[in-house]
Amino acid sequence: MTLPTTALGTGGPVVGSQGLGCMGMSEFYGPTDTAEALATLDAALAAGVTLFDTADVYGSGHNEELIGPFVRANRDRVVLATKFAIERRADDPSYRGVRNDPAYVRAAVDASLRRLGVEVIDLYYMHRRDPRVPLAESVGAMAELVQAGKVRHLGLSEVTGDELRAAHAVHPIAALQSEWSVFSRDVERTAVPAAAELGVAFVPYSPLGRGFLTGAFTAAEQLAADDYRRSHPQFSGENAARNAALVAPIQKVAAERGVTAAQVALAWVHQRAEVHGLTVVPIPGTRKRTRLAENTAAATLRLTAAELAALEPVAGQVTGDRYADMTFTSAGRE
Repeated sequence: MTLPTTALGTGGPVVGSQGLGCMGMSEFYGPTDTAEALATLDAALAAGVTLFDTADVYGSGHNEELIGPFVRANRDRVVLATKFAIERRADDPSYRGVRNDPAYVRAAVDASLRRLGVEVIDLYYMHRRDPRVPLAESVGAMAELVQAGKVRHLGLSEVTGDELRAAHAVHPIAALQSEWSVFSRDVERTAVPAAAELGVAFVPYSPLGRGFLTGAFTAAEQLAADDYRRSHPQFSGENAARNAALVAPIQKVAAERGVTAAQVALAWVHQRAEVHGLTVVPIPGTRKRTRLAENTAAATLRLTAAELAALEPVAGQVTGDRYADMTFTSAGRE
């Protein structure tokens, strides 16, 4: 099966209807097998995946360096997305800062281009919004990158509907990337309606709830000591126990259809396009070819009205925040 294609927003590039999140190939989700990760990139392209998503913060630049050779070898077929804004420090592995000032934007894009070994980035996202910097300054600096030929299209991540409208008024925004899944639907309050109104594509990250919706784990304690998900309130303590029970409706639909829970969760996200009237290109992350085949098969799985109705109440029953600190999410600023 080869994925169908869609335009990534008004005037944006044509991509496969499902992308690939590459973050876990470098860090955050426990040990990784580099050879298998690279084989997964090739398998994704063969399956019709053309949108490959990375960021400068993933592995402190390692992820861009990892996928760089693959991107260069397939440059005419790959739509490359990367991001700036989250700052890390070599002397403090736990430090996370957010910078949107124009000088940082200019320095970050040059560093990403160097690590990736390419001349232009197809889609460049502001990874997180720093409210201390006027949005017009940040997006204005990003627009200059387009004019300079370093970037083709602009994207934003975790912004509110009003912030998306303000940014779009400075320069067209092709895509908005934020968390969106059957477990996490806060973006439907303002961000999704604004994207639909403006013709901006929505690129849901963590459409499988970071593996929680697949049954890969039911509590943070089951994860490796350095696994980033251990810090998420939804996966810890009583929250985890309550939320694990909410996966049951997904598993029930999957069992009745003879598919996996992951495929049901992804199909739900794909069908948001029709529900809300906008382009939706989820980017489930995986490091394994078997999971990739499972995920891409979900792009053409159609859930019935009854199945969608069974999943409708799930998000409203989830306990715990998406992040320990919600300050830099769209929900944290609404």
